Amino acid sequence: MGTYQAEALDALGDPTRRAIFERLGRGPCAVGELAAELPVSRPAVSQHLKVLEKAGLVTCTAVGTRRVYRLDPRGIDALRAYFTHFWSTAMSAYRDQVHRQTRTGTPATEQEQP
Repeated sequence: MGTYQAEALDALGDPTRRAIFERLGRGPCAVGELAAELPVSRPAVSQHLKVLEKAGLVTCTAVGTRRVYRLDPRGIDALRAYFTHFWSTAMSAYRDQVHRQTRTGTPATEQEQP
């Protein structure tokens, strides 16, 4: 797993950051609007957004005096690639185990014992 993918997963491990991330999935939003929808202060939302931005999951654009945040498609694509690889690897291992069981007729738990 790459550094950015690890940072993104770590960032999304916090429930408030995940809520912000999910909200931004519905469209761009300013800090004040996000804070109004969450049970945390505006400064706390700003701190969470900094973590999400550092992890490559959101971008920020200045619109007048407001800072509008949106999801960063590059960060989302990196997460998607990670999970696609993870899923493909897990399914390949599962397929291989089923083939071994079919060949030997022995359940996996018995095959793994010394």
